[in-house]
Amino acid sequence: MSIYAIAKELGEAIAEDPRMIRMKAAKEAYESSAEIAILLTEYGIQREALTSIGDEGGEINTDAITRIQDRLDEIYDKITTNPLFIELDEAQTAVNELMANVNNIIQYNATGESPCTHDCSTCGGGCSH
Repeated sequence: MSIYAIAKELGEAIAEDPRMIRMKAAKEAYESSAEIAILLTEYGIQREALTSIGDEGGEINTDAITRIQDRLDEIYDKITTNPLFIELDEAQTAVNELMANVNNIIQYNATGESPCTHDCSTCGGGCSH
């Protein structure tokens, strides 16, 4: 069996892993949320407004900058405390850990060198030390 065939099988197995399925579902829910879309749109508009203040030349209105920055902070907080964002973030973290563990196992088996730090929190025990 070729390396590419094995990689294809590995990719298919990862796609079926509950962590990947969870992440895909969380991403779809996040991206289809009207509330999140509105917040992201406003965030982008506020960032543009903040950038344009510096481009106007002349005296900079620090009150306007403060108001816009406060609103940006508010929007950011609403996004990052939204349950859909939290679920996506947690699911993405789980997938990142899965991929790191898989990569560690591949590296070890390909090179004989363990990426292990002997701190299982860094690899989830995937390095088999």
